[in-house]
Amino acid sequence: MLDIMKATMEHSKEDGYLGHVAFTVKGHEHPYEITLQDPKGKNDWSYALNFLNESGKEEDIEAVEELLEDDEIFDQLIEAARGALAAK
Repeated sequence: MLDIMKATMEHSKEDGYLGHVAFTVKGHEHPYEITLQDPKGKNDWSYALNFLNESGKEEDIEAVEELLEDDEIFDQLIEAARGALAAK
């Protein structure tokens, strides 16, 4: 359902964990980017979801918001970003 294009994550004492994941969703015209932040490193993630390069349909981004309610899908994005941090 999701295809990870690119993932990054940084860690600092001031900001905690800050990650970005670019991904596509099967059947959607435009790719997305999610920004993930866990300021205290306690697995308490907040996020912002946007289209990656250009705006798409509001219905599409709302559908992805619904997908992110599935813990497995959300965790897949977090793990992609964590993997990028571990690979540094």
